[in-house]
Amino acid sequence: MSDLVDFTKRGAVGVITVNNPPVNALSVGVPQGIVEGVKAGNADPEIKAMVLVGGGRGFIAGADISEFFNPPKEKAVTIFDVLDALEASDKPVVAGVHGNALGGGLEVALACHYRCGVASAHFGLPEVKLGILPGAGGTQRLPRLIGPERALPLIVSGDFVPADKALELSIIDLVVAGDITSGAIDYANKLVADGSNLRRIRDIQTPKPSSDAFFADFEKSIARRARGFLAPFNIIKCVQAAVDLPFDEGIARERELFDECMKSEQARGLMHLFFAERTCTKIPDVPKDTPKKKIDTAAILGAGTMGGGIAMNFLNVGIPVTLVERDQEALDRGLGIIRGNYENTAKKGRITQDDVEARMGLINASTDYQDIAEADIVIEAVFEEMDIKKEVFAKIDEIAKPDAVLATNTSTLDVDEIAAATKRPESVIGTHFFSPANVMKLLENVRGAKSSKETIATVMDIGKKIGKVPVLVGICDGFVGNRMLHHYGREAYKLLMEGALPQDVDGALYDYGLAMGPFAMGDLAGLDVGWRIRKRKMAELGLNRSDSPVSDELCERGRYGQKTGAGWYRYEKGNRTPIPDPEVKELILAESEREGMKRRTITTEEIVQRCMYQLVNEGAKILEEGIALRASDIDVIYANGYGFPRYRGGPMFYADRVGLKSVYDTVSKFYDEHGEAWKPAPLLKRLAEKGETFNAQNPGR
Repeated sequence: MSDLVDFTKRGAVGVITVNNPPVNALSVGVPQGIVEGVKAGNADPEIKAMVLVGGGRGFIAGADISEFFNPPKEKAVTIFDVLDALEASDKPVVAGVHGNALGGGLEVALACHYRCGVASAHFGLPEVKLGILPGAGGTQRLPRLIGPERALPLIVSGDFVPADKALELSIIDLVVAGDITSGAIDYANKLVADGSNLRRIRDIQTPKPSSDAFFADFEKSIARRARGFLAPFNIIKCVQAAVDLPFDEGIARERELFDECMKSEQARGLMHLFFAERTCTKIPDVPKDTPKKKIDTAAILGAGTMGGGIAMNFLNVGIPVTLVERDQEALDRGLGIIRGNYENTAKKGRITQDDVEARMGLINASTDYQDIAEADIVIEAVFEEMDIKKEVFAKIDEIAKPDAVLATNTSTLDVDEIAAATKRPESVIGTHFFSPANVMKLLENVRGAKSSKETIATVMDIGKKIGKVPVLVGICDGFVGNRMLHHYGREAYKLLMEGALPQDVDGALYDYGLAMGPFAMGDLAGLDVGWRIRKRKMAELGLNRSDSPVSDELCERGRYGQKTGAGWYRYEKGNRTPIPDPEVKELILAESEREGMKRRTITTEEIVQRCMYQLVNEGAKILEEGIALRASDIDVIYANGYGFPRYRGGPMFYADRVGLKSVYDTVSKFYDEHGEAWKPAPLLKRLAEKGETFNAQNPGR
């Protein structure tokens, strides 16, 4: 028996227990131990049934992802041997699940004859989130067990379901109370006493969908959100095979499509992000055991679109919020937007009307700053103007309790200057939420020079609790995300001056995989935001013209984007589809002529390289300056905050896969052609010359 798996007898039941902490992954040795346990149970005449359980905090978490691209050199017993042994057992095998049965863990449970779980257990096949699909029979057994119409959405989403839902779906047969091992043994004894048959899922005929067009319709339904991804569409093919083919042929088809996913760049990109999103919360000088302040209440200053969205994150997890605005009219408007958002979510069936009322009931709406006095964290979300923010923080400092975290939602401003307006800069930190704040996953936490380790640990922790992906960054103009975005946007603007139009640039980058191009994104966010920033910088530098005069002219004409019905594009009432506008083309051509540019046709390849490589080159500078801790942190920021295609792994990982020598050579060529804006980052040059990568230390690359 393997050291990682125990086999014990409890009366007439053999208990196979996996002990491979922390999550009981199916790494080398575990499959062998399970197979040996099944053999031992079948060979012992006193044993009438077996149960398979996990030791420690959960069942079996599935495959060890770190082994995907580095398989064991020696031939080892695999998960497929486990599935065969369980399913072929002469005696009934019950999977007893506590914690999670995910991925390969659920596939193992599906090979058992019966399944039970405690009420807190969760079940799912999340492989799609790694750019692959369940490759150990999950796409063949689950549709046979619960039907393709219930199985397919579950597998394509990769979502988990709790035990009660799993019981309703017939994924499990029983929810047990108390200790899972004892409950599974009792269930096994009952099955023996009842003379229950060995129920092998492979022998079940998959039910036909109610509509002949089911698979085609489902593919259409996910086309937009799964655009560019391979795995979701391969999963549809697999489940269709479960309906159309005998089990063994379906398994062969699943394996073929699994291998296609595994060999794709998408799998490497998504697995890179899987590790990166777990690494980004590790701060070298802020140990895991750093004390954290308890956040039971929050105060948000500003009930506008951003402030209301920030508030919703806290309300969603049951944390009461004091929402403060300067006057009742603005406050009522903000409350109306929050309620409207919740009502729309309820209409879609994602929450109940009771949830709506419960969350709204957690808001203490106020026009009095004194009401923030007892909040554990105070987040400022007022206009992006330094003087205003400093004035607000001086007030907060006077009112907030001594141990409160004081956070600014600035997207570009110097957090240290804001902190200097208080007598407790150690409690001040940036918490840069992304719009819409109740939807976007990224939280860019900005460390001030005097931000305490306790403050940092607290905001990183609360970020996770409110469902965000928190990344710690340093102070510079625009921090990480917006600093890089400025260079990306500037290059996109230059392409307009040289010969492209907004729809050309946006179209090329959309086809590359971005959620939207820079001009459509600007219209969505509001062009007036960047306009205010440019005007501030122009005033500071004594300039008359910014580096984006067409953008300024659009704002001068009241074209702020979607909210005014016109920006880089025009928008019909009630429709967010951008429509190319001749007025914008005229402005671009006029400015291009004023700058003395000879317009030319610009290829899609050049558009993508010039925009993406600006991100990469600036990212390299940010790394060298220590503004970002890791290249993978930059990838997490762009994948979660800027619509960068997840399957490409982020801009720095994308550059690694292209090859830094190739990227450097192209950047150098652009430097010769376009000047100082393309000066190669020293770090990019060094890594390219050494044949190294930005993410050399990140697994899953």
